[in-house]
Amino acid sequence: MAGTLKLYSYWRSSAAYRVRVALNLKQLPHEIIPVHLVRDGGEQHAPAYRGINPQELVPTLLDGARVFRQSMAIIEYLDEAYAGAMALLPSTARERARVRALAQLVACDIHPLNNLRVMQFLERDFGTPQVERDRWTRHWIEDGFRAFEELLAGNSSTGLFCDGDTPTLADACLVPQVYNARRFGVDMAAFPTIARIEGECLALPAFDAARPENQPDAPGPT
Repeated sequence: MAGTLKLYSYWRSSAAYRVRVALNLKQLPHEIIPVHLVRDGGEQHAPAYRGINPQELVPTLLDGARVFRQSMAIIEYLDEAYAGAMALLPSTARERARVRALAQLVACDIHPLNNLRVMQFLERDFGTPQVERDRWTRHWIEDGFRAFEELLAGNSSTGLFCDGDTPTLADACLVPQVYNARRFGVDMAAFPTIARIEGECLALPAFDAARPENQPDAPGPT
């Protein structure tokens, strides 16, 4: 069944990035189907893709004939459907709640405020210049990272990774957001635990292979 997995992805989408990490951590063979979010007004808006995902967002996962949407739901599906591979959630209810809370801090509270469609809306409907859009993005990332850093540094459950010494759903969400933070000029020196964990993650082949620059649709050197 693992050979049938297809992921609709965009190289710089942090939501798709987190699913790529999950697929790699669970060592699930999969095909990447690029969806360019900018070219020609955004390929995600084309009727063919809208028929797969009415939200016109990436990622979308196909497992055979089954279609799965929303990155967090996709990752938890993979963790349950392919339980024999590496678990992305801990074994106890308390630990799972902590990992989900960390993951959702990124996926629900930071990322939605600075994703592509929000930036496009600010520019198109309010005429917000690039410098102010970048400031908006940094503000919400830094605001979320302050809480994330405190939750990591102040908890004995934090190990090499966000929860213990193996990567989980929380790490799969955190690393793509750190990529965005660096892209928009956030000073990661203010978040030493986050930066340390990012380093631990990116040293793993599963995270390295999921990096935006390592995707088949990433632009080549100019």
